[in-house]
Amino acid sequence: MHMYDPPDLPLDVVHLDHELLIVNKPEGLLSVPGKGENLSDCLLLRVQAAFPEALLVHRLDRDTSGVMVFAMTPHAQRHLGLQFEKRHTKKTYIAIVYGQVPEKTGTISLPIGVDWPNRPRQHVDHESGREAITDWRVQRVEKNSTRIRLYPKTGRSHQLRVHMLELGHPILGDPLYATGKALEFPRMMLHAESLRLRHPDGGKGMNFTVKAPF
Repeated sequence: MHMYDPPDLPLDVVHLDHELLIVNKPEGLLSVPGKGENLSDCLLLRVQAAFPEALLVHRLDRDTSGVMVFAMTPHAQRHLGLQFEKRHTKKTYIAIVYGQVPEKTGTISLPIGVDWPNRPRQHVDHESGREAITDWRVQRVEKNSTRIRLYPKTGRSHQLRVHMLELGHPILGDPLYATGKALEFPRMMLHAESLRLRHPDGGKGMNFTVKAPF
């Protein structure tokens, strides 16, 4: 893992109301504090500096950018937590992966568990891994890479990163799973593009989108 040097960027608020705060997380910034003083800077603390009542609902990997929701009340935190748990939210990611993906669409269903000797890596584990499902659709094929849209049906740690690796097309710039030429990128090419959820006050369906910066 390279040294933690989070970007010094102002908070990018996408939406704010009495129950919801939607933020565009920059890549390279932890969602929550890591272990140790040097890993204390994170999106949660930056959000709470501006909105002290904000509460954590879910996380994005440090090197992933994009849409993240925070709750503005304990009620909203419970409501949103249940939506994530029961898979009522709909998440869409954009990734650029190594090589040319020949098929147009597909589904990966491979259980994922912790790769204990190589933590924090995860891996496909048919013995004790948890169910992990990802739908995908190719957007554009380039000479040495493919732009792909990912629709995770489950929310396992590193799910999209491990599933793309298993597909034979690791995400470009992934510090844990890419090797060789696939690693030679200034950032990991994975972005949480949109999140669909129901508003905790009244249940109205809402969709929040932030275009990928790549």
